[in-house]
Amino acid sequence: MADTKNRAFELDFLRGIAIVMMMFMHFSYDIRYEFGVNTFSYLRSAWFWTFVHPIIIVLFVGLSGICCTFSKNNFKRGGKLLGVALLFTIVTSFVTYKMGIYCLILFNVLHMLSISTLVYALIFWIERKTGADPKKVSFIMLLVGTWITMTNNNLYMYDWASSNMLLYPLGIQVEGAPEVADFMPLIPWMGVFLICAAAGRILYKEKKTLFPNAGKTVRAITRPLEFLGRHSLIIYLVHQPVIYGVLYLIFKISGRV
Repeated sequence: MADTKNRAFELDFLRGIAIVMMMFMHFSYDIRYEFGVNTFSYLRSAWFWTFVHPIIIVLFVGLSGICCTFSKNNFKRGGKLLGVALLFTIVTSFVTYKMGIYCLILFNVLHMLSISTLVYALIFWIERKTGADPKKVSFIMLLVGTWITMTNNNLYMYDWASSNMLLYPLGIQVEGAPEVADFMPLIPWMGVFLICAAAGRILYKEKKTLFPNAGKTVRAITRPLEFLGRHSLIIYLVHQPVIYGVLYLIFKISGRV
């Protein structure tokens, strides 16, 4: 999405909303569970985990699927993201086992998005090499994405049947797997990614905003969230250490830790 007047600002805006929701959720979690303050009880509510939390995840994953259709080189984009994801695992392993702050992450949204982006890159490469009809490719992506998403309903049947960690990224519970702070498997989320990538190929065929006539007032309102959306990766990487650090200082000064 080139930074021009035709940029699909609505995607940045929606991703910005997801970022704000995620940061508030992590802020609430730290207050309630890391520092033991009996507040933000919504974190124990079924309605939040059943309805609100999935919306946050679908926004992140779905928008990433749409946005990958704008990229000129998803192999490069996915490779860089995979590198960041692996670094994330190394850092959280060090913090967990050397510093005693349990935050281990083996396969989360970064890992899932990087693999999904590389899969899309491969699909697009095959499409270009074979001269396949883009509409048919999009339809196949939609079908495969739907199948992956629906497979999640029966995945539990394979839980604890193996100790092979290669099954772990799929979402199968593996014997001996360590507890993790965050987990987002390929099933069903790569399915959501592919469905939205297929939608992006159709809706954003011209790679332009769907709202070219949005007024100045609308853009003035959406611009702060657009900024967050454009920088979602760096915000995702640094927000939790920053939130935790600030809260630790506050509670330390107040004598509560």
